[in-house]
Amino acid sequence: MGAVGVALLVLFCISAVLLIIIVMLQDEQGEGLGGIFGGGSSSAFGSRSGNVLTKFTSILGAVFIITAFSLAWFNRSVDNSDLLRAAKENVNNQDTGEWWDAPEGN
Repeated sequence: MGAVGVALLVLFCISAVLLIIIVMLQDEQGEGLGGIFGGGSSSAFGSRSGNVLTKFTSILGAVFIITAFSLAWFNRSVDNSDLLRAAKENVNNQDTGEWWDAPEGN
C-alpha cells in the first residue's frame, strides 16, 4: 500500500472516530453532552459553542470525505483500468462450441 496509503488510512480512521464523537456531543438545544462545552453563557466558549462544534464537524466531514476518496484512488486495481479490452479478450479466448456439442467427459 505504501507510506501514503498507510498515512491516509490512519487519518481516515482518526477522522471517523472524531466525527462520531463530535456528532454525539452536539445537541439542538445546547443541553446534554453538548452542554459540556457551552451549556451556560459563563463558560469558556460562551453562547458560540454551537458555531465551534458546527465548524469542527464540517471540517472533520470534509477531511473524512477527502480521505475516503483518496483511499479509493490509491487502492484502485490497475488490472480493471480497461474493462472493455479485458472483456473483449475474454470473449475471444472462450470456446465457440455450443454446450450440447461438448463431449460427455466434461
